[in-house]
Amino acid sequence: MKKKVTIQDIADALGISRNTVSKAINNSDGLAEATRERILQKAVEMGYKQFSYVMAAASLSPVENDAPESPSFQGGIALFTTVFLDQSHFASLMLDKFQREITQLGYTMNTHRVTEQNLREKTLPFTFRQDQVKAIVCIEMFDLAYDNMLCELGIPILFVDGPAGCDLYSLPADQLYMDNKTEISRFMGDALRAGDRRFGFIGNPEHCQSFYERYMAFSLALHMAGLPLEEKYCIRYNHPDEIAEKLYSLEELPDIFICANDFVAGDAMCLLFSIGKTVPEDVRILGFDDSAESRRSRPALSTIHIHTQIMAYEAVHLLMSRIREPSLDFRIVHTQTDLIERETTARK
Repeated sequence: MKKKVTIQDIADALGISRNTVSKAINNSDGLAEATRERILQKAVEMGYKQFSYVMAAASLSPVENDAPESPSFQGGIALFTTVFLDQSHFASLMLDKFQREITQLGYTMNTHRVTEQNLREKTLPFTFRQDQVKAIVCIEMFDLAYDNMLCELGIPILFVDGPAGCDLYSLPADQLYMDNKTEISRFMGDALRAGDRRFGFIGNPEHCQSFYERYMAFSLALHMAGLPLEEKYCIRYNHPDEIAEKLYSLEELPDIFICANDFVAGDAMCLLFSIGKTVPEDVRILGFDDSAESRRSRPALSTIHIHTQIMAYEAVHLLMSRIREPSLDFRIVHTQTDLIERETTARK
């Protein structure tokens, strides 16, 4: 049996510390870009976890591997999004790596903003030219009817996250997600074994599939423990004003709030502080994404880390294989996530 490659194996091969390799793979701050790239390339070469996908993507590409420095032009990849993807959004880090990889394979990427009018009228962005692209990548595209319209264009499409309820009605396209369930289930299992019994959720499960999956993991953990889902502790909103209205009406707080992402968690903490409540003394809070803000917040936010580098490699693999073999069965892929416990979940 082939030996599983570990972080320590990569560190030994490069003659560097295990911690440095871990920072590169987890896309943590405080590492020179040249060092990060050298580590990731070694991870690819050694076949570390999902990093082996980039090798598969390269083998599927029509670009010749013996001339990687000047690949022939293969076509354009269109990025569709309804929002501005700033550096705080998990997808911005993923897209940086994704764009570098497809550039080496001979593709370009152009961003097209999908407006409210486009969504309402089911029209394409005026900047988009269908005859100039080989595929479409959709990020923050959560309108099911519009997404179905895109799927009818006959172009390879990859959705990174998607409309809520995709496990009930799946889009006819490849879909890429982070694992939204495992680490929430693990965290709640540990909390239950430690004696916690009152759990709340903050975030709108109908916003997108990832929020929906995180809420379902929360609900299932309670069900498996034989505990009721207490509606008074479920704040199914994303906007701070709506969260505040429900939060301020609570006569008592749960032991823990599971939040749909770090930004919802940050808003909840600010609102709690405004009414004299402290975290983690009065209530513990878990976010999701491991955004830069989660590390800078005070107290530091416990969260679930998304491996954006791995998602980028998997996106390349899914898209390149779809371009080459359009008749492949559609695939739904979830990539690994990791629980990171910081100050907001520390016990009293």
